Order: sequence, then C-alpha cells, then structure tokens
Amino acid sequence: MSEQPSKNPILESGNFLYSLMMLAVIAMVVAIGGIGIVSVAKGNNATASASGASSTTVEVTLTEFAISMSPNVVPPGNVVFNVHNAGAAVHNFAASDLSKRTADIPAGAHVLLDVGKVSSDVNVICEIPGHKDSGMKAVLKVSADASGGSTTDTTPMMTNEQMDAAMDAVAKQFPAKTKGLGNQELLPTIGADGVKQFNITAKIIDWEVEAGKFVKGWAYNGQIPGPVMHVNVGDKVRLRLKNELTESTSLHLHGIRVPNAMDGVDPYTQDPILPGDSFDYEFTAREPSVGMYHSHHNAQVQIPNGLAGALIIGDWKTEAMKTAASRVQDSNGKAEQEVVMVLNDAGTIGLSLNGKSFPATQPYTMKVGESMVVHYYNEGLMSHPMHLHQPSGLVVARDGKMLENPFFADTISVAPGERWTVVYTALDAGVWAWHCHILTHAETPEGMKYMVTALIVS
Repeated sequence: MSEQPSKNPILESGNFLYSLMMLAVIAMVVAIGGIGIVSVAKGNNATASASGASSTTVEVTLTEFAISMSPNVVPPGNVVFNVHNAGAAVHNFAASDLSKRTADIPAGAHVLLDVGKVSSDVNVICEIPGHKDSGMKAVLKVSADASGGSTTDTTPMMTNEQMDAAMDAVAKQFPAKTKGLGNQELLPTIGADGVKQFNITAKIIDWEVEAGKFVKGWAYNGQIPGPVMHVNVGDKVRLRLKNELTESTSLHLHGIRVPNAMDGVDPYTQDPILPGDSFDYEFTAREPSVGMYHSHHNAQVQIPNGLAGALIIGDWKTEAMKTAASRVQDSNGKAEQEVVMVLNDAGTIGLSLNGKSFPATQPYTMKVGESMVVHYYNEGLMSHPMHLHQPSGLVVARDGKMLENPFFADTISVAPGERWTVVYTALDAGVWAWHCHILTHAETPEGMKYMVTALIVS
C-alpha cells in the first residue's frame, strides 16, 4: 500500500492568509498577557505600600523544588506575599485560585505580591514548566483561629553549640541504613535465537529516600534508579517493559542507536503503553554507549519520580583505562570498579544521589593506587557540578563518546540528560567528601544533606 504525503493546511493557499491572521492575533494576546503579568507585579507593590488597610505579610521562600511559607495559616483579610527566590534557578509565584502571579524571579531576588482580601485557603504554585509537578506547590490556610496573622517567623535560630551538635549527629549517621537499593545489576535471559532479553516492570512503590522518610517512588523492578544493564557491541537486545503504573508510559533509550520505531516517543513512534500492557524494545547494539533508559510519557513527572536507569554497551572499565593510559598513577593499569551515579533534584525523590539523600547515600571505598570508572548521569531538571575533594578525576568521555583530549577536573558540571565518564585514581588515604557544589544541594544548618556521599581511601 503506497503512502500518501500528508497535507499541511497552513501551506494550502485557501488557509494561508487565515493562518497568518490567527498567528497575529495569538501574538497580540501573548504580548498583552505579558504586559498584564508585569503590571500585576508592579501594581501590587504600589497597592501594598499605599493601602492603609491592615494586611498580613507572608514570607515565602522558593527553592528547588519546594515552596515554604511563614506563617502558613492566616486570618481572613488582606494578604501580601513577600517572595524570596533562595534557589539556583529562575522561579515565579502564583496564587492560581486568584489569578495573581509574579513575573519570573531570578535567583537571589525577591518581589511583593498583593493578592488583596482572602477568605478561604489559597493554592500557590510555581508556573515554570515542570516545577509544580516537581514539588513547588503549597496551600496557605485561612482561618479565623489564626493568631492575628503574625508577620514574623518566631522559630528560634539555633545557637552555635546547637548547630555543631546537629552537624555531628548527622555525620555519625552516615551511612544511614534504608530500605531499597538502586542500580543493581540485571542479568538477561538468552533465547535460542541469541537475543539477550531484559524484563523490567514500572510500578509505584514506597521508597525510603532517607532514614524514616518514605515517598511514592516510580520504580523499575522496585529500584530507584532502575537496574543497570550491560551488553556488548553486536548483541541483539530485547527490553520488555511491563506497565503496572496507574497511567500510560513508554521507554526511551537515550544515547543509544536504535531504529526509529524503538525510540519510545509516543504517540509518534509507538502508542502509549497502557496500564497492564507490555511492549518489547528490540535493537542491535551497534556501538559503545553510556546510555540512559527512561520514560518519555509525562516524563517531567515520571523521570524525577524515579523512572530512569543505565544501559551500558561495551567494556568501559577497559576502554576508559586505555584512554587514561600513563596519565594516572594507577598501580596495575586496570579499573577495580565501575560506578553509575544518577543525579536527581526533583519529583518525589528530590535532591539525591542514586535515589538516596545524605546521610543515607552509599559510600565508596578504594585503596591507594586503585582506579574507579564513574559514569555521572543527570536525570534531574538542573545542572549539578559534581566535586570529589580528592583525587582529581581524568574526564575521558562525554555522552558515551571518548574525548580526543581527556582532561583533569575536580568539579564536573553535568547538565540534564548528560553523561560524563571520569577515571579517579586514589592517591592519598582518608575520607574524602563527594558532593554537588551547589551549596544548597549539599549543606543545611544541621549539616551535610542531600547530594553528598564520601570516598574512603585506605
């Protein structure tokens, strides 16, 4: 059956002028809407300063990816939000029920938003795409029982002694024991036709991201990140995904050469995988790869919530050390370990390394003279500069491609979707901190937190 070329109605002469007119109207609406947003922000500042009516000021702090408010319960009446962006990314703040919002707020800036008189609870969100679903939503409670709408957070600050004690207590918990471990090796079954088949199931589970903190994680085979799969160049591969979620899904093999029909981008290359259904992704491993596999359906929710893992093609321990050659002070020319480190900052999992938040992250051990090949994977929504205190790493590959000119770095910035491969050779004994160098991703007044682990060298 021959295929008919699809028609583009915009290019058909009868519709062309009409389409241009509609685009012009849309552009005018967008322009007017943008002016309206700016005017709201400016107008509210003036109203807040000029109005003689008594109002409650709510201090709002935006971070990746949460909204905190103080107080979070106010009496009925006029409310002004004093919004601070304490994060590293651009955010905004919207009282969606009241059709009031700020303009986009750069990191470190703050604005006032006067929403006028409120008599019922106010839902607030960040409207930057993906931020609400990643956790930036909250509710301001309105109650006549609120204590007069205090504008000050009366929570006492910790003393120096209290802060030191809290930091010490957190440090002693490392590594805190939690239920669940991601990145476990998944071995294939090999059929009579020689195809290596991996079976994975997507399902929502209770995941312990730190000691005592359980969240609804979206997992492959009960793991966050999903299991690690290894194949060789030339292997025929079948990846069978069963969907036990409450919504449709699909699977994209990011950084892996596959036929277009296996690209996992529904509804274009396949139909969505409905709850209860399965789909086989089949391909031949044609070239070495440090590949990701992750959802490509409602992905801004499904991936940060946990639906991601590593599929590695080739012997990267050997190839990375060949590239490192004489540039590292290795004792035997071999890598003793290969580590997958998946970075996240959003969804139910939040700021984490391999699905865990410090002090529940996994420590790593080496001996002086040994080498470790580390693959950094960023499955989050923002870049993370990963810093190992010692040793400095030799960066040998980016996105599964060997670099012509490897380079040493103690901090490697990993953007969303990127993979960086680094050889670390231990030089000095000690316990070396290993963390994201966006400080709010690694430190709190109570000590180290979130995207932190350690390399222990003996």
